[in-house]
Amino acid sequence: MSSFYDEIGGHATIERIVDVFYAGVATDELLRPMYPEEDLGPAAERFTLFLEQYWGGPTTYSNTRGHPRLRMRHAPFAVTLAARDRWLHHFRAGLDAVQLTPEQDAQFWAYVQHAATFMVNTADEPSPDQASPGLTPTVRRGAGPVSEG
Repeated sequence: MSSFYDEIGGHATIERIVDVFYAGVATDELLRPMYPEEDLGPAAERFTLFLEQYWGGPTTYSNTRGHPRLRMRHAPFAVTLAARDRWLHHFRAGLDAVQLTPEQDAQFWAYVQHAATFMVNTADEPSPDQASPGLTPTVRRGAGPVSEG
C-alpha cells in the first residue's frame, strides 16, 4: 500500500510546496521576523523533512531532530491569528503550485489548517479603539513546552 507521500509525488511535490511557501514568507513583513536565520534555506529544509515524514515519507526529520514538538518549537514566537492567516495564505500558494487531486488537496489543506491553528499562542493586538488603558494588548497562552505525542 502506498503512502500519501508517494501518491502526491513524493519529495519533488513537497519540495515545490515548501519552495513556494518560503518565497512568500521571505517578503512577508509579519512572518519574516519569526525566522531568525538570515537564510531561509535551513528552515525550508527542516519543513520539507517534517512534511515528508508526516505524510509517510522518509523519517529523516525524527532521525536528525527528534520528536517534532511543534508547539514547543514555536513557543518563542508570538503566533497570532493574523500570523496564522498569513502563514496559511503562503501555504495555499504552495499547494496551488502543484498538481494534486481535489481529494489530496483537501486532505493536505485540512491538516495544514488544523496545525496552523494549533500553533496560535498569542491573542491578536486589538485595534486602538478596542485597547484598554493600562492593559498589555498581547496575551500569551500555552507558550510553555507542550509535547504532542
